[in-house]
Amino acid sequence: MSESERRLLSGDEAIALAAYHAGVALGAGYPGTPSTEILEYFSELGGPARWSPNEKVALEVALGAAFGGARALATMKHVGLNVAADPLFTAAYTGVVGALVVVSADDPGMASSQNEQDNRHYARAAGVPMLEPSDSQEAYDFTLAALELSERWGLPVLLRATTRVCHSKTIVRPGPPRGPAKPPHFEHNIRGRVMIPANARPAHRRLRQKLAEIQAWNETSSFNRLTPGSPSLGIITSGISFAHAREAAPDASVLKLEMTYPLPLGKIAQFVRSVQRCVVIEEGDPYLVDSIRAAGLAVEGKPEMYRFGELDVARVRRILQRDTSPEPAPPPGKPPQLCEGCQYRQVFECLRKKDCIVAGDIGCYTLGVLPPFEAMDSCVCMGASVGVGLGLRHVLPPAEARRVVSVIGDSTFVHGGITGLVEMVYNPPPTGHVLIILDNLTTAMTGHQEHPATGRKLNHEPTTRLVLEDLARAVGVKRVHVVEPRAGSSEFEQVLEECLASGELAVIIARRPCLLIVKRLRELERCETEQKSSHAQ
Repeated sequence: MSESERRLLSGDEAIALAAYHAGVALGAGYPGTPSTEILEYFSELGGPARWSPNEKVALEVALGAAFGGARALATMKHVGLNVAADPLFTAAYTGVVGALVVVSADDPGMASSQNEQDNRHYARAAGVPMLEPSDSQEAYDFTLAALELSERWGLPVLLRATTRVCHSKTIVRPGPPRGPAKPPHFEHNIRGRVMIPANARPAHRRLRQKLAEIQAWNETSSFNRLTPGSPSLGIITSGISFAHAREAAPDASVLKLEMTYPLPLGKIAQFVRSVQRCVVIEEGDPYLVDSIRAAGLAVEGKPEMYRFGELDVARVRRILQRDTSPEPAPPPGKPPQLCEGCQYRQVFECLRKKDCIVAGDIGCYTLGVLPPFEAMDSCVCMGASVGVGLGLRHVLPPAEARRVVSVIGDSTFVHGGITGLVEMVYNPPPTGHVLIILDNLTTAMTGHQEHPATGRKLNHEPTTRLVLEDLARAVGVKRVHVVEPRAGSSEFEQVLEECLASGELAVIIARRPCLLIVKRLRELERCETEQKSSHAQ
């Protein structure tokens, strides 16, 4: 391949390019750092990409495509896989006819997440093969390999990346486009795909047999890279930790595991026996070290203090030196804050003024917990604000219960808040409840993506818009208010006072476009008007 064909790509862009070159017929996901750019770049390349209401729906749509013999991709951040876990576990039983790759973008160190969970455990729990790239080239290569493995074994494949791999840019030498081997086609397979107990029991046995075959195949596959070195120190590693380990201990023997489920335990045992000291270097949980030790192999893991946050070269050196002295404190950074002029400022100022008990949610408005507002009392997961607020209303003394409000963003409401709204109507607290939907007409925190309530698709083309106030009225909420919060206006405060005092169920939609997308919205609206005019002529 010529020098001019090299590309400088992030891991996310490399995954997207591989999907495009492989002829992926459908890419679905929900935006979430660090996975967002995969589908955005896939769409820029011309691939069929779409944002779904949430990760569960995205995976189900991709699974349906794979049932039809197509190659499909589902993308999400690590906590999104919690939402999609229900279909993932059963998809391992049903298998696929085409190919299905599920990208989990994990966030060690919680650069932009509410927890630091390690999604490698999902591969073992669900029973699906897992690949872990360490740079953009491998992100490209492993996406292609995951699609091929999925087709070969008829199983979903988990592609697990991390923030550094997703966002760091390295050189990629892409191969030529190579589409799927056959066009999509549906064939009936009721026993294989309808998971009633009578069909699921033999499906579970088939899955375990496939995994045993894949484990045996992995013993001699190309997904285990051995870097010879000194026999005095051996390192077993995977993903981005490989780069840190190579720099921290350039003379060590290194076994880099690239398919980390099911593990090639025979090859690992051979490597452990070939070195005097063997250390497992991995970010997050002791996933590899526990699995290797369970096979009866004596390896060292990292001390508990290194379980938290990302690894780097300095931390790997400390692990190899068995250094458990306190680590240097990171330099203080500037805390994030709501943008100047953001409409949410008026909302949180009002909530603080009225001493409300605020069940909060995931989004840029979560910054309302910080000074000068400090007007948020809980933040658990996407959509939890509604249920948490209702729970508080049900059990607190009436004087406190009447101060409880739930605050949620427009995209988050569509993602996980609608069922909470149904719960609110179905099991109303005695004091009523107030749900505030902060509608800035975008998914702001992850880079201003579209969602069903914006009326535009991933590529900003117009589509049917979910009207939030109509939805609230349709499920039975009688008090529905649409307010435009502005500095100097007391309208929002008056509406909030009325709703809190009413003792009834109320939904307040605080609607005003995010300041950072106003120019784009005007341009989109102008284009849509011109298109309508040309069609009318």
